[in-house]
Amino acid sequence: MADSAVLLRSLFIFCLFLSFKVSTTDEITTNHTFNTTASGDRNVTSNVTDSYTTAQPPESETTQPIQIYSSTEQPGQPTPPAEPLPASGRLLTPATNVDSVCPCDQSRGVCDINCCCDRDCGEEAALFTGCSVTSVSGNKQLCSHDVALYSLGSTIDGYSDPQVSVTKETSYNIFCIQSQNSVDGFSHPSPVLPTNGSFDSLFQQFTSFMFDLEGNRGQLSPAELQASSGYQFGDEMLTTGEGGDRGLFSLPAPGLTADCVDTSPAAFLKDQSRACSRRLVLDQDCSTSVALNMDTYTNIHVCAAKNKDAALVPVEVASVILQSVDQTQTELSMSEREDLSPVLLNPGLCANVVLKVGYVVTYSPAGQILNVSVSLVLGFVRKAALPLKQDFQITFVQQNVEQATVHYSGNPGYVVGLPLVSGTRAADGIVRSVDLRDTLSLLHSAEDQDCLHGPHQRSPVLFGLDSLSGCTLRLEDAANCSLVSQLLLDVLRGTDSPQYVASLGNSPLNNPLDWVQVHSSFNPGDAQSCSIPLSFHLEVEWTKHGSLVNPQPQIVSIKEVIQTNSTSLWFGGSSFLSVRTSVAFIPVSAAALPGYRVTPTINAKLPFDFFFPFV
Repeated sequence: MADSAVLLRSLFIFCLFLSFKVSTTDEITTNHTFNTTASGDRNVTSNVTDSYTTAQPPESETTQPIQIYSSTEQPGQPTPPAEPLPASGRLLTPATNVDSVCPCDQSRGVCDINCCCDRDCGEEAALFTGCSVTSVSGNKQLCSHDVALYSLGSTIDGYSDPQVSVTKETSYNIFCIQSQNSVDGFSHPSPVLPTNGSFDSLFQQFTSFMFDLEGNRGQLSPAELQASSGYQFGDEMLTTGEGGDRGLFSLPAPGLTADCVDTSPAAFLKDQSRACSRRLVLDQDCSTSVALNMDTYTNIHVCAAKNKDAALVPVEVASVILQSVDQTQTELSMSEREDLSPVLLNPGLCANVVLKVGYVVTYSPAGQILNVSVSLVLGFVRKAALPLKQDFQITFVQQNVEQATVHYSGNPGYVVGLPLVSGTRAADGIVRSVDLRDTLSLLHSAEDQDCLHGPHQRSPVLFGLDSLSGCTLRLEDAANCSLVSQLLLDVLRGTDSPQYVASLGNSPLNNPLDWVQVHSSFNPGDAQSCSIPLSFHLEVEWTKHGSLVNPQPQIVSIKEVIQTNSTSLWFGGSSFLSVRTSVAFIPVSAAALPGYRVTPTINAKLPFDFFFPFV
């Protein structure tokens, strides 16, 4: 028995000696070098030296694990021990250098003004007046991190010269990170490495909710499979050319100047409205420039999704409007559209030039594009009116969502140029139509437009913009005065004319007190007097509501003024009458006066014996 105790004690001392020799450490020092190239052919090199300690056994000393079995167990296949997690005493190498990050670079392939880190800027940088971004720093939680500094120098000729330098900044915060002991990150714990003995338990622990071994929740639905390849917010939409080459769906936009940049891509789900100008030599570019031809904006096939096998969606032409020299517009029927290529009528006039382009993209909830339609306005360009101004717009509408056509006209106050928000009164609040034709609108003037015949185009009433339009009324011998009066009144007001207008651009529908009723004092009168409305006028009174620094326009009153004929009309033959519709916005704001606070005063009372015994 004593011999056994001595043997076990010797065995324990021998194992302790082996473990002591295995745990010897070596100090390893690594050098990492970051090379950054600055503008102006200057190379800045920053050397970072970190020291860390790792536990590694010497190559000359190896030990075999000692296994002790009970009397009932049989020695079998030895199980390899689980390897320990790799320890580290250094910081991770940054994935991106600070000099390659440029927050102010917003446009691809275009030089952004005063963006000193934009690599697309060449000669344009000589016109910079300052740097919008002066420094880009690394992780400030580290005790030592890189910082890219941008400044603006000047050349001998007096032009601007952007300069960049990368320096090492030291943080003296007591809680800064000097080194990390985990290679997985600063906050997440290191996962347990699976071994032959622990693989089954880890598999059951971490894969039951992912693969759903007991149910079918892990199977993706068709909608989820479709969404995996669909576009997401901000993605660039893809197109396919005649040769099958992939490209980007572009929407021309102004660059550093007002000139159009045709390589500016349109982002998915981002409604955009842009206006830019083109400098042309009219007699040369009229029939050769692709930017003036409507085929450039219609002969496009958009990829429905981002995957390679996505279906191609052709761009459908919804409408083509021809604008004359005197700015009048006429919609062209699709059957009449044969050849609308730009034509040079004389050295100073070019016809069929694209003036406005509007895209409407219909998409599914999975992010796939279902339909793309385009509306164009073609007109004339005079040599004296150059440079040419073009307008481009893109709108995204979700499938089977009617509310997508309803937009606010301000938040909270109205914005000049946006339609008035109108609706009708119901028992539970205000009902607002999603159709823009049912909003408060006026007649859209057209050449030789009859008040009682033909389709009538209407334009929504835009806040802050006075307008005037009209039509021609032709009275026949057998005209029924009361019938003509009612028909003409419906034409002037519009079918299902709304009777309430929102006082603010975002007035809620469930609060009728935030809506202003349209007042009218018109009385058709007796049928024998033949009272026919000849003028329809809307007076909108608005005021500035809110603070003096940021006032918000608010509508306080709206009324319609209808003027009729003052004398009896004679039906001895056909007669022509001019009928006018108009709207005027009248500001009723009181003069804003700045207010000042009253000078503070001290209201303190001393006790009666405060100066006792001196007084």
